[in-house]
Amino acid sequence: MTDLVFRYASGVADVLRGVNLRIDHGEFVALIGQNGAGKTTLAKHFNGLLKPSSGSVRVMGRDTRAAPVADLARAVGYVYQNPDHQIFAQRVRAEAAFGPRNLGLSPSEVEQRVERALALVGLREHADDFAFSLGRGQRQKLAVASVLAMEPRILVVDEPTTGLDQAGARGILDLLSTWNVEGRTIVVITHDMTLVAERIPRTVVVNDGLILADGPTRHVLTDASLLRKAYLRPPQVTRVAQRLGDLGVAPDVLTVAELYRQIAARMGPS
Repeated sequence: MTDLVFRYASGVADVLRGVNLRIDHGEFVALIGQNGAGKTTLAKHFNGLLKPSSGSVRVMGRDTRAAPVADLARAVGYVYQNPDHQIFAQRVRAEAAFGPRNLGLSPSEVEQRVERALALVGLREHADDFAFSLGRGQRQKLAVASVLAMEPRILVVDEPTTGLDQAGARGILDLLSTWNVEGRTIVVITHDMTLVAERIPRTVVVNDGLILADGPTRHVLTDASLLRKAYLRPPQVTRVAQRLGDLGVAPDVLTVAELYRQIAARMGPS
C-alpha cells in the first residue's frame, strides 16, 4: 500500500489518510486499534472489496484497482467478523465446498480440499450437520474452513475470537499459526491483546485512519505511551510486569510464562 486514501461515497472525511504498509509473503501480522480506527476498511483493500480513493494497493504485484475481485479472491481469502454474515449453505460440507467449487476445480479436488479444511478446524465429524445448528465457536471455525478450502496464499481474518472463550480463541489462533507455518500470509484484525502477544510476531497499530506504529509485537505492545495514543492498553501480564519494575522485572514481558521466569529468577532457588 502506498499513500492509500479512502473515503466512502457517502462520507465527507477520509477514513484512511495516507497509509503506507508492506506485508511480505509468509508474514503473520496483527492489525489492532480501537473501534472506528480504520482496521477493517484497511483490510478490505487487500482483496479489492474496497478500492482506493487515491494512492495504490498492490497484491502479489497486481494493482487492485484493475484486478477483478473474483480474481483476487483466489489469492486472498477474507473471513468476516460475524460468521453468520458469511455462512449461507444449509449443511457444513456444502458451505465448505462453495468456494473451491466456484474456482472450477474437479469434484474430487473439491472433496479433498473440503475434507482437509474441515479436519484442520475440527469439524470433519460435523460435515453433514446443519450449519446454523453449530455453536458460535464452531460457526466461526466453519467460516474459516470455507476460506481455507480455497487454499488462498493470503488469509485476512476479522476478529476471529469474538464471542469465544479462551480455549476456543486459542484454537483459532493455533489453526492460523499452522496455516502460517505452511507458508501462507496471515493478517488478523483483533482486540485480543493477550493472543496477539502470545502468537503474532508483528503488530500494526491503526489509529484515526493512519498507521501509528508497525513493528515487532514485543516492542509495540510494551510501549504504554504509544498504546495510550491509540486508546489501547498493554496485555494484562505486561501491565503487571511494569508495576514490578522495582523488583527487577523487565518491562517488556508479554506472557505469563515469561513473568513467572522473571520472578522465579529473582527469588532464587526455593
